[in-house]
Amino acid sequence: MIGCWVVGPDGRTTVIGRYVARVATTPAATSSPAAADAKDLSRGLIGAGIAVCAWSTGTILAKYIDMGSLAIGFYRFAFFGLAIVVWMRLRGTPFRLRIIRDSMWGGLSLGADIALFFSAVKLTSIVNATIIGSMQPIVVGVIAARFFGERIGLRNVAWSLVALTGTVVVVAAGADGDASDIRGDLLALGAMLTWSGYFIASKNSKKTMTSTEFTAGTALWTMAICAPLGFVFGQDMSWPSATNWGWLILMAVGSGLIGHAMMNWSLVRIPLWVGSTFTLLIPVFSALLAWVVLGEAVTVVQGVAMAVVIGALAVVVRNQSQPAPAYVEPAPAGAD
Repeated sequence: MIGCWVVGPDGRTTVIGRYVARVATTPAATSSPAAADAKDLSRGLIGAGIAVCAWSTGTILAKYIDMGSLAIGFYRFAFFGLAIVVWMRLRGTPFRLRIIRDSMWGGLSLGADIALFFSAVKLTSIVNATIIGSMQPIVVGVIAARFFGERIGLRNVAWSLVALTGTVVVVAAGADGDASDIRGDLLALGAMLTWSGYFIASKNSKKTMTSTEFTAGTALWTMAICAPLGFVFGQDMSWPSATNWGWLILMAVGSGLIGHAMMNWSLVRIPLWVGSTFTLLIPVFSALLAWVVLGEAVTVVQGVAMAVVIGALAVVVRNQSQPAPAYVEPAPAGAD
């Protein structure tokens, strides 16, 4: 009760008071920053897992498409890049020319990766090219620690190396004796470095654009790179048949809309090195899909190695108990 003394006209004093209701305080409805960070990290890890599963379908679907690699790359990236642009327009966030500029390094890296890997497998074995590509987590891990301040830890390094070893065994155990060439190996090394550059650019893109804008921009860059290189390498770049279009659309939706979009969305929410390490699952899932869908043989050694890769990466994921601050998507790029 709050009151005061008041002197009336007759000289007497009275107390005037009023009651103030006590209001109980309750915790804020919103979750704490730590809980929000943990939720954001969990969502990012799930997204990265979905992305590598989607990427794994690419090699299987490519077997059904009667087209050259660069022609597949051109039509695939053209379809899903333009699909994202249309989707952005429908959502009221039109694609701006600024996105082309800001996504340039990521687009050049992704386009170069496709071109270099295509050239590499012409000269060296697919096994060599795949194993060299599997070294990406090492490069990205160094960059993540040096320039992004990510703390990897010896335990995570050890389990990542176990997963890397398992991936090498999966690929090598399925070798078919193809000849290798040092020039092809060097091209595969270049493809691995540019693939690493794509991941780094994706992580860094959160400073200037949303993950959707980055995915759309890099897709259009890759489309623009694959087209002239397809003609240079003498591939048939003509309009695909109806059958090929069906498989191309499936590939664009799987490897493109789901794979690239989900990984780019995840990389701004999880440590860069974790997203890169997830890619070690691609050869494993591709081999499993080839066994289920195409009837390709999987040896006992490969099976054990696959289990090792999956188990080691499960430990890495479980160790992610210290999330980075929750990521907030920046506003869409403004008008030019």
